[in-house]
Amino acid sequence: MSAVELENLSKTFTLSRGWGRNRTHKEIVAVDGINLSVPDGEAIAFIGPNGAGKSTTIKMLTGILQPSSGTARLLGLNPWRNRRELAYQMGVVFGQRSQLWYHLPPRDTLELLARIYNLNRQEYIQRRDQLVERFHLGPFWNTPVRKLSLGQRMRAEVAASLLHKPKVLFLDEPTIGLDVIARQELRDLICEWNRTEGVTVFLTSHDAGDIEQVAQRVVVINHGHVVLDDKVSAMRRQYLGSKILSVKFHTSPAEISLPGVTQLKASEYSLKLEVKTRITPIETVMTQILQAGSVADIAIEDPPLEEVIAHIYAQAAS
Repeated sequence: MSAVELENLSKTFTLSRGWGRNRTHKEIVAVDGINLSVPDGEAIAFIGPNGAGKSTTIKMLTGILQPSSGTARLLGLNPWRNRRELAYQMGVVFGQRSQLWYHLPPRDTLELLARIYNLNRQEYIQRRDQLVERFHLGPFWNTPVRKLSLGQRMRAEVAASLLHKPKVLFLDEPTIGLDVIARQELRDLICEWNRTEGVTVFLTSHDAGDIEQVAQRVVVINHGHVVLDDKVSAMRRQYLGSKILSVKFHTSPAEISLPGVTQLKASEYSLKLEVKTRITPIETVMTQILQAGSVADIAIEDPPLEEVIAHIYAQAAS
């Protein structure tokens, strides 16, 4: 069974300007015929530039908006007609909007949510204790949300969204504004819940680290259309045919000059090269590196995912 099914999903907004006889109407297409299927338990990154239609799609999937045409199914149900029923089966985290009560500690928020979701008392206590332990909420369990750091608040946000054991978790920019350590901790927790409980994760983010570490699959949209739907690893290989080589030498190396090879950084005993593999195979470059001097260490890396995503956006725009 698919957790999410979209068929020709479209949403058009009407923008009105002026008054009286001078009033004009303009239709703005936010989502334009999206087709998408997400199996149960998959972690998917749904990305695109600002204004691409990501948030509008999520609002239709969570029942906040109704589409202009097409169909959507979340866990086999219509999101806007079965919104109350689906509320018990999905969790939603918006990085810039909080579901926690601002003046209450996380303890009281989870207590209120347990009553909203009509959770069995014993099951709630067991689930609460599990979340407190795994998300490390103990040190600020009784601290009002207004006094928490952003990283602490986001851990509490995700924990609250998992309290009722949802089958689908929507995450909209969950790591926005977090420092490096807090981001990594939150990514690890999301991955763990996806792996151990089989929660379907629907992630939107502008952070390449979120996409690379949380998602198995990436869907890129632009101007309301799907422009790419593939595995993260396949996207990297297909859309950016280059490698980064970092080489350390025992002695000062000879100059390396090959078509498609750019020197990014150099010191007396090290080189950092970018290799366009469509122009010069990596094997050819390795051969010349070994001839250039006595090699102490060598590392071959893929370019940063940010470059891949920027490349896809640029192609879609053109």
